[in-house]
Amino acid sequence: MPVVLDPDAAAVYRAFQEAGRPPYETLPPAEARDDYLRARFATNPEPPELARVAPLSIPAPHGAIPARIYVPKQPRLKDGLAPALVFFHGGGWVIGDLDSHDVVCRQLADAGALIVIAIDYRRAPDHKFPAATDDAIAATRWVAANARELGIDPARLSIGGDSAGGNLAAVVALAARDGDGPKLAGQVLIYPAVDFAMTHGSHSEPETSVLLTHAVVRWFRDHYLNGAADIHDWRASPARATTLIGLPPAYVLTAGADPLRDEGEEYAARLKQVGVPVTTKHYPGQFHGFFTMGKLLQQANVAVSEIGAWLKALG
Repeated sequence: MPVVLDPDAAAVYRAFQEAGRPPYETLPPAEARDDYLRARFATNPEPPELARVAPLSIPAPHGAIPARIYVPKQPRLKDGLAPALVFFHGGGWVIGDLDSHDVVCRQLADAGALIVIAIDYRRAPDHKFPAATDDAIAATRWVAANARELGIDPARLSIGGDSAGGNLAAVVALAARDGDGPKLAGQVLIYPAVDFAMTHGSHSEPETSVLLTHAVVRWFRDHYLNGAADIHDWRASPARATTLIGLPPAYVLTAGADPLRDEGEEYAARLKQVGVPVTTKHYPGQFHGFFTMGKLLQQANVAVSEIGAWLKALG
């Protein structure tokens, strides 16, 4: 599929190339994490002012899962409780953390007039699959169980995430449907990774190897999975689930210059085919990762606003 970057996206891509940063796949994971975290200062927009931002500690079998709660100034209260979005950050299950996605969580809380709870799940290769999945499911169950104490309306609880976080959100939705979690109001899948087979066309097109290159996708996969057998486990590849029937309404965002483009679009189409209400938005001239770059890419701020409006429409 021909891809032409938007002028601002092309300018950002050129700037990254000219900066001469080493590719993530050439770095130790700890160094890659630091590099990714530093980049946020150049790309994240100014955050909106919120009523409260505070750390949380979620109990889990292996110990505490760090988290962060974001409360907007004017949440959509019903009987004193607000809707909420449990958010899982991207970063290929290897990089990314609460700080890398702090600004976008503030933006979503403000745009959706809801509480956002960001989850700092365990990362690979220190903790391989299914550690991140286990944490995502456990954290969502805990938020639902403690919803009222957190000021959250349990009937208006949604999940979401970008990239690897979109993968985790899709997995949590499947697990919750099958009884390992609460009833969910919606799922926000921002250029999600849903099939580790990586056989879709966008995984081999030269035009999609932008920032998230084909090589770094494989680097993430090899750090996260234990071996080839994990590819077929729906907890790693939610597209491999036996059925997608009965999942909550979905908002699926894809980008043109993205190795994950085709699998995200196919997943949205399959959700529609089985009767799941789906809203799709495609950004043909943007690359994977643009969503957090609102300082440089106006389409990122448009995407946040539109997701906020969709979350409001859920109720």
